[in-house]
Amino acid sequence: MRVLVTESARPRRRAVGNRDTPRVRAAIKEKTEIAKGTLLVIFDLLGEDVDFRPGQYFWVTLLDPPYDDEKGPRRHITVVTSPTERGVLGLATRVRDSAFKRSLVELPVGTEVDVEQPKGDWALPPETDRPYVFVAGGIGITVFRSMLRYIADEQLPYRVTLLYSNRDRESTAFVDELQELERTVPDLRIVYTMTDDPGWEGETRRIDSNFLRDHVGDELLTSTYLVAGPPALVEAVVAALDEAGVPEDQVRPERFSGY
Repeated sequence: MRVLVTESARPRRRAVGNRDTPRVRAAIKEKTEIAKGTLLVIFDLLGEDVDFRPGQYFWVTLLDPPYDDEKGPRRHITVVTSPTERGVLGLATRVRDSAFKRSLVELPVGTEVDVEQPKGDWALPPETDRPYVFVAGGIGITVFRSMLRYIADEQLPYRVTLLYSNRDRESTAFVDELQELERTVPDLRIVYTMTDDPGWEGETRRIDSNFLRDHVGDELLTSTYLVAGPPALVEAVVAALDEAGVPEDQVRPERFSGY
């Protein structure tokens, strides 16, 4: 992992609740390349706090971006940080040739932006009395990074199997951190699959019904499935779960279409 830039947090002021304006001025605190072509950006809320559920998304508005296009400078994206990380909000994104992403890459630490209170119904379920399977494709891992850090920090009794699919090891985000979480969270198990990496010695299959049977085993039909990633992968996994006989009401998909 290569840290590009950092800035110390500023003193906190007051918390932002639901009754306050949803827009908060923030500043880029840290930018880190966490995998090939993947950038983690942490925003310092400049003394404010926001409360949210792991899995929710937030809006970011670049105030004076160096590049612009017809979509404008405002985008929504999953929160990659945990609610336990107070005073910051973070995102992680594949670097692509859009005006927003090119601007995000070039803007220096200290640049101010506007962020909004995280929202959304797709979030970590509160029930801990059932097994969960998190299925992440590529940058879809961001939502599960938030959830797993929250589970670890709060020492919550979730039972989770994470199935994490990527093309190759070089472009797989958060591997070192996930390995540490697997060591510290008692009921977390992670299965990686690299579908186009000749040097990878582990799983290389795409996540189909046989893959699910092999790695979820006896809890295949009783688990609750959270699936996040590019639309094509999500649709394929949802179809595989249906083929495997998993009831539809136990499957919660979230499609990351990019921006």
